[in-house]
Amino acid sequence: MANLTVRNLDESLKASLRLQAAEHGVSMEEEVRVILRDAMARRALRKACKRNIAEEIHSLFAPLGGVDLPDLPRETDRDPPDFGKW
Repeated sequence: MANLTVRNLDESLKASLRLQAAEHGVSMEEEVRVILRDAMARRALRKACKRNIAEEIHSLFAPLGGVDLPDLPRETDRDPPDFGKW
């Protein structure tokens, strides 16, 4: 296991960290380990999810080829209803 020393930590941040660790029932060191693990996991997840959902779906189906859809006949717009007689 490696050791890490963090210098010049604000007293208010240290106090907040101590309170949060106490709320979770762990030491400050363990709380820092959990925070660092979570931060690195989120970073890895963001790095893995560079594209949005539409790009992901497109990448799955693009190798299958495209589809030409026929033009659908369109009807003319009808007149709006007249609510004046109600």
